[in-house]
Amino acid sequence: MNWRFKPYVSVAKKKSNAKKKLLQLQKKNPNLKPISIAGRTLAHTWWGKAWNDNLEKYADYSNRIGRGRSYLRHGSILDLKISKGKVESLVMGSSSKPYSIEIKISKLNKDKWSVINKKTKNMIGSLQEILSGKFPKSLGEVFTATGVGLFPAPEEIKLKCSCPDWAVMCKHVAATLYGIGVRLDENPELFFTLRGVNLVDLVSLAVKKRKSELLESASKKKKTSRSIKVDDSKLSALFNIELVNDVPNTAKTTTKKIVSSTLRKKKIVKKKKAGKVSKKT
Repeated sequence: MNWRFKPYVSVAKKKSNAKKKLLQLQKKNPNLKPISIAGRTLAHTWWGKAWNDNLEKYADYSNRIGRGRSYLRHGSILDLKISKGKVESLVMGSSSKPYSIEIKISKLNKDKWSVINKKTKNMIGSLQEILSGKFPKSLGEVFTATGVGLFPAPEEIKLKCSCPDWAVMCKHVAATLYGIGVRLDENPELFFTLRGVNLVDLVSLAVKKRKSELLESASKKKKTSRSIKVDDSKLSALFNIELVNDVPNTAKTTTKKIVSSTLRKKKIVKKKKAGKVSKKT
C-alpha cells in the first residue's frame, strides 16, 4: 500500500505563499478584500466575538470549525465579501490556485425579527450604541438567544467549497466562517445586511416608543399660562364701547385703535391736571 504524505510547509512559507498569490491576483483585480489579523485574537468587538461564539456553541460546528483558525492567522483568506444572504471568499490552500467558497445564510425569519423588535424597544439607546456593542447585557442576551436571536443556526447556513475535501466544513470554509467575524469587527452593519433585515427599523421602533412616552408624560403636566385674562364686560363699560367676539380682523384692529386712543387721552388729561396742581402750589 502506497501512502502519499503531503510535504510539511512551515507557517512562514504558508504566509509567504499567500502574500505572493494575493499580490498576483490584485494586479488583475484590485478590488480584492483580504482578511488580516494582528496577534492571535480572532475578534475584538462585540459583534465579531458574538459571531464566533454562536458558531462554536453548536456541536456540529465546534468540533470542526477550529480547523480554520490557523488559515485565518496565516493570511490565507485573499478575499471575503459579504452581501445579502451570502458570503464569498477566496482561500489559499495547498494548491497553487486559491479555492472559492460560498456560504449562504437564510434571511432572518419575519416573526423572529418582530419578536426581537418588541423585546428590545425599551433597551435601545441609539444606532451608534448598537453598532459599537455598548449596550445592556440583557439586550445582548436577546440578540444571541439560541434559535430565536439574530444569529443563524447551522440549518440556516449552507456551505460550499471548490476544494476536493469530502468534508462539508473543510478548512477553507472554517477559515471563511471565522473571517466573517473579522469583517463584522470592521463593519457591524454587514451583519444586518447578511441577515436581510434593516437595522434602522430596530432603532426607529425604540425611538417611536420613547417619543410616545415623552408626549404622554408632557400631556399630563399642568399647563401654566402667564397671559392676563381681560373681562370684556368691564372693558366695555370702562370705555363705553361694545366688544363683539369673533369679529373680523378689520373690526378687531379698529377696536384696538379706539382703546389705545382713549388710553392716550386719559393720560394727557391726567398730566394736565397734575401740571395745574403743581403750579398752584
